[in-house]
Parts: sequence; C-alpha cells; structure tokens
Amino acid sequence: MAGKQGRYNEDSIRSLDWREHIRMRPGMYIGKLGDGSSPDDGIYVLLKETIDNSIDEFMMGFGKTIEITLTEHNARVRDYGRGIPLGKVYECVAQINTGGKYDTEAFKKSIGLNGVGTKAVNALSEYFKVQSIRDGKVKIQEFETGHLIKDHKLKKSDEKTGTCIYFRPDKEVFKNYRFLSEFIENQLWNYVYLNAGLTIVFNKKKFYSKNGLQDLIARKTDPENLRYPIIHLKNDEIEIALTHGSQYGEEYYSFVNGQFTTQGGTHLAAFREALVKTVRDFYKKDFDASDIRASVIAAVSVRIQEPVFESQTKTRLGSTHMTPDGKTVRNTILDFIKQELDNFLHKNSETANALLKRITQSERERKEMSGIKKLANQRAKKANLHNKKLRDCRIHYNDAKNDERFNTTIFITEGDSASGSITKSRNVQTQAVFSLRGKPLNTFGLTKKVVYQNEEFNLLQHALNIENGIDELRYNNIVIATDADVDGMHIRLLMMTFFLQFFPDLVKNGHVYILETPLFRVRNKKETIYCYDENEKQTAMDKLGKTAEVTRFKGLGEISPGEFGRFIGEEMRLEPLLLRENTSIPKLLQYYMGKNTPERQTFIVENLHIEKDTVEV
Repeated sequence: MAGKQGRYNEDSIRSLDWREHIRMRPGMYIGKLGDGSSPDDGIYVLLKETIDNSIDEFMMGFGKTIEITLTEHNARVRDYGRGIPLGKVYECVAQINTGGKYDTEAFKKSIGLNGVGTKAVNALSEYFKVQSIRDGKVKIQEFETGHLIKDHKLKKSDEKTGTCIYFRPDKEVFKNYRFLSEFIENQLWNYVYLNAGLTIVFNKKKFYSKNGLQDLIARKTDPENLRYPIIHLKNDEIEIALTHGSQYGEEYYSFVNGQFTTQGGTHLAAFREALVKTVRDFYKKDFDASDIRASVIAAVSVRIQEPVFESQTKTRLGSTHMTPDGKTVRNTILDFIKQELDNFLHKNSETANALLKRITQSERERKEMSGIKKLANQRAKKANLHNKKLRDCRIHYNDAKNDERFNTTIFITEGDSASGSITKSRNVQTQAVFSLRGKPLNTFGLTKKVVYQNEEFNLLQHALNIENGIDELRYNNIVIATDADVDGMHIRLLMMTFFLQFFPDLVKNGHVYILETPLFRVRNKKETIYCYDENEKQTAMDKLGKTAEVTRFKGLGEISPGEFGRFIGEEMRLEPLLLRENTSIPKLLQYYMGKNTPERQTFIVENLHIEKDTVEV
C-alpha cells in the first residue's frame, strides 16, 4: 500500500495565490536572493524594479527628477511623473499582470513589460507603501507581504504630481541583508548616463550626466590608459561609446531601454561583430577578431519596442528583432556602425592611426604568446587539474546563467588543513575548492606571459575557464579564503593583484570576494556564538556570562569541518572586491605593490595599529 508520499490525486493539485507563488519561488522573479554582498542580489533587484517605473516616466517625457532615500533596511523612491491613475493604484501594485505598459502608445520603449516588477517588490517586502499624487489628490495604500492592511481614503494634496514607493525587504526572505551604497551608486550612474537630462538624488548626492555613454566610459577609465579619445556615436535607437586601453581583456557595458544587461545578449554580440567587420573593411586587412577587440572599452545602448529578455531580471537580451516591422537587432547595429564608425575614422585620421597601432600591437603580442600558450596548455593537461589542484563541483555557472542554482562558488585557499576543512564541509553541487601551494607570485609589473609560465596561475586560469575572457566563466563567485593573519592578508593582496592586473573584468563585474571567517568562538553549555571582531566577542561574552569559554581561531585549519559548514553556507559572509569610480588600476597596484614609496610609508605610519596579546600569569 502506498504511503502518503506516493499519493497523487485531486487533493495533490493546488493553485497558489500570486503572493504565495512569488514568495515560494522568488528566484523566478528576482533571480538569486543573497544578502547584498553581490550587485545582482535580490534586494538590489527590488530597488531597480521600483526605480525602473520612474525611469519609464522620464523616458515618456514626465518628471526630470527622481529622489531615492535609503537607510539600512528601508528604501523610498519618489518621482515627479504622471502618477498612477488614482482608481487603479491597487491593481498596479497588487494584481499580477496588470499595468499601463501593455499599452505600447503609453510606454513605447519601456524596461518592464509584463506587469510583475512592482508586485514582486510588494510581495517580498514586510512593509510596502504606495502614494500616487495626481489631479490635486493623493491615494495611499499600505501592505504587508503583498496583503493590503490599510486603504486610505482619497484626499486633496498640494504636493507635486508623481508616485512615491516605500518598502522594507522581508528579513525572512533576505536573511542578514545589507545595502551597499557602491552597488547602488553604480546602478544610478548607469541610469543617468542613459537618460541625458535626468537628475537622481540619492541620499542627498546628485547624479547627472550631460554626455551619456561618453561620460560612462570616461568615469570607468583612467585617461592616461586610453590609446585615443573616446568615440561617441548615436541616433534615436542606438548609442555607442568606444575606445581602447592598455588593460587585458575586453570591457563592455551594454543596455536595452535603459536596463543594464550584465550578461549581454543579441545586441552586444551584434556590436562585437560589427566592430570587427567595420575595422577590417576600413583598413582593408583581415585582422584576427581577437586583435581588434583586445583591450577594447565600449558601451552600447539600444532602444527597442517590446524587448524579449531571457529572464525576469532582464540581464540578457534575447530579442532578434529591433522593431515590429521585422528589422533585426543585428542588421540595425551592423548598418549603424558600418556607416557611423567608418565615417568617423575617415574624418579623424589621428584616431584611426592610434587604433591601427593598438591592433598591430595586440597582433604582435598574440603571436609572441602562441608558443608559450601551447606549452602551458600541455602542462595543464599533464598536471591532471581535477585531481591535483581542483576539487570541482557538479554544477557550473556557464551551464545556465539565468538559473539561480547555477550561481556557483570556487574557494581559493592555501594549505592542506584549510583546503581540507572547506572541502569536507562544502556543498559538492555548487562549491569548488582550488588549493594554492604556498604564497603566489607577486605579478605586479609582469606581463601576461607569467599567467602561462607560472603553474599555479596557469592551472587557476584553466579552472576558471577565463583564458579567452569571462563569457564562459565556470564560477560566479571567486572567493579568496585565507587566514586572517599577516600571511593570509599577504596572500589576499597577491591574489587581488593577479586578478586586477590580468583579469580586471572579473573584478569590475563583481565576481571576486574575500571570505570572512570568525576570529572567536564564545560558548557555554547552552549556546555557541561565533564572532568576527572584538566588538562581537565582547557582546557575546556579556550575553553568555563570565563562565563562557572563548576560543581564538588562528587559522582556517583550526575550524573543524562541522563548524566550517555554517560559514560557507547560509551564514557565509563575503566582502566584495570593489573598485570605486575613477579608480586607476595601474596607479592602485603601483601604490600597494610597487616600491615602498614615501606616500605608502606615511599611510602605514598614520594607520598603524599595534595589537598586544593578553597573557595570564
């Protein structure tokens, strides 16, 4: 006789309320949840979905200012657009698949088209409040986890027309979350780059751009690193900004209707193809595509009706058609760049010569490296990567990037004891471990030859699958896991130098993190508390009393696999490696990894903290 688990009948079939469905399957609507340590974590998607509606109002010609106020756990977004029609406020924030964007005359080229975004914010917030000011009146409604708790009566208002959304993400869904202003500010800069004339005020800081994508590239790069002035081309549908630098790899920023498509899509593929074709035709030489795109820094934005994205979070464009009349994205971009870039290069001979010089340099470097690469790849195979250095996981990020399950992690650690603890306690489905042998080489000032000539770096490059860029990156999160002592800090610095010097796009795209592990364990017979700094330790000791036992972890290897599991599971704390706007990577590395300059000596002296061990006699 079948037990309960084997039963399948009419009682097994149930229909979920829209709130239940969003809360039970949030990944379908906002991607991964996270705690705010990654730019694509859910709390930022909630904020983005709210701001997107205000951006759409601006794009339609209503409201030039958006005000955003953020505290530790609360967000408020106020625009000065038309305001939600007062009789349809509830439907727009709490009735699935309802909204004004189905009317393509009202929102011709908007970001969100399926009427889900604001509803997801509502359902995933422990508190949500909407105010619509329109026609001299205001309508206010308050919700908890998507349920209406207070429907205010319509009343007169002398406030400016617009919409105000206030929400507090649900702590039951987003555990231990925190907003990082760096991620939000990057997002806001993108909004103003793509919407010339828009002003965003974030916690009293003003964001504004006059020159669009040209400003974006200018802020993302060091002027001393550019081979020629930024090329800026645009029409009503397409805008591009383009230059070449001296860094390794290709660096792209792509957008659709103001949405930052972090994973690219058909528009970015078309741009890369068009760039190669136009350059070859202009110089009448069959350059290798990799030489043309090496060290490129570019931004591309398209505006299209009814875009098709490959996920609700809209990080990758799937549309093949530019307009309803059937013109393809590819052909539109090819035609635009063929005409506009070709014209620009003919009119600007200095830029054309500088571009040619950069391409021929890349060609020469590639040929010089070809023999080294071949030998290095042979060594990598002989090293038996999967047994010697890498304890791999079963799922990889490049298998299906739009599925939350494929957001996988690789821990880079040093020493047998540390790597052993992580290996034994990891999730073998989604977490891999790469073991370093001693301190890695300081790569500052070296060329990329070292990536192939140094066995550690060559094997790591193969493990990450980044030899030809990060499009096929195997792990979304690259986590440097070292001891919190002087040697561990030095290893962290050396690994960060390696990534910044040779694979900066990994850092710029938010893939590199530092693992935070507890320094102390405070426990009594009833409770155990893990502490990450002295303040947390003192708080724990005050809570557990004088009889509490305090253990100081001197290294990762001292933490048992049973304990370690919680620190790389739901309670994992990751510190993202962030680059602030206008950061020059060469200057940054020169400061920290170059010769001991007077500036660095002064910094060390002024920030020196001496820790003394307390010894009981």
